[in-house]
Amino acid sequence: MSDTDTEVIPLARPVIGEAEEQAVLEVLRSGQLSLGPRVPAFEAGFAAAVGAPLASAVSSGTTGLHLALRAVGVGEGDEVVTSPFSFVASANAPVYERARPVFADIDPVTLNLDPAAAAAAVTDRTAAIMPVHIFGYPADLPAFERMGLPIVEDACEALGARHHDGPSVGGRANPAVFGFYANKQLTTGEGGMITLSDPAHKQRIDSERNQGRAPDMGWLDHDRLGFNYRLSDIACAVGIAQLGRLDDLLGGRARAASWYREALAGLARERGLGLPCEDGVHHAGDVRGWFVFVVQLPADGPSRDGVILGLRDRGVQSKPYLPAIHLMSYYRETFGHREGEFPVCEDVAARSIALPFFPEMTQDQVARVAAALSAVLG
Repeated sequence: MSDTDTEVIPLARPVIGEAEEQAVLEVLRSGQLSLGPRVPAFEAGFAAAVGAPLASAVSSGTTGLHLALRAVGVGEGDEVVTSPFSFVASANAPVYERARPVFADIDPVTLNLDPAAAAAAVTDRTAAIMPVHIFGYPADLPAFERMGLPIVEDACEALGARHHDGPSVGGRANPAVFGFYANKQLTTGEGGMITLSDPAHKQRIDSERNQGRAPDMGWLDHDRLGFNYRLSDIACAVGIAQLGRLDDLLGGRARAASWYREALAGLARERGLGLPCEDGVHHAGDVRGWFVFVVQLPADGPSRDGVILGLRDRGVQSKPYLPAIHLMSYYRETFGHREGEFPVCEDVAARSIALPFFPEMTQDQVARVAAALSAVLG
């Protein structure tokens, strides 16, 4: 750091307080740490928050994607059309079922899966479409729904987002999966939730997350293949407390984002820094649920690694966000992907960095980040 007296601004910071602490203590004192009453209570509260009929709590967003794909019928030899610009879990989930993730390029403005590119990638082996609501911006679900294929939504970054045709992300008929890692809009430490409209899907998912037990929870019959994908009562208690302050958590993120837009407007105008798209950029009424604040560095500026090091020297954490999945070693070696396949994704991925972003971020901290970035970009 150039100023050793200046506190480092972290990339993320969860908001955990007395309500969460008390909720955990109550579970610990109850003696029922798993398969208890907090699980259905959290499910009901979360479903209500996004306008979904049903919800199933699971151990992570990744396990939620896996179970949701199984619920809509994805199996060995199938294809799932999805985005190459995402956290790797969205591509890994089909592979767990020996299905193939088929990538299509992204929209250069929203950074979500491009519906036209996705439609062009559909074959007679396509079993599902998996749009990713990247960085909390709602994907164009009406366009994907018109394709007539099963849809699983990766909504792990999109709590609080809303579609232009009315529903909140997670409140449509499709299974939608949310994640509750520590940097998410709502956290349980680790954990996830699948929102659902089909009772048969919920029955299957609830069984498969619990080793395939029969609906009556009997020990003597496991009537299907299952997994240990449960979410504990301890985690659900934290989630219930977080739901109680969700509006404040989402509002804090939106406030920080507005400060960033103002503070970085000059760099966007004068240096070509790419800022997150505004709400309603393609469809009036689309609303982002703020997860991270990711910018694209100017193509003619310092290298991304140089920018990250320069910010670190000034007490500001940052991170490349996100790498192109198809160019990761496993996907190159297993599926034969190569550079140049998805040029929009590759360009965005090469220039994107996440800046510090969390609900309790102050305007002074945002100003420090903007000043540091300006200094590093020159």
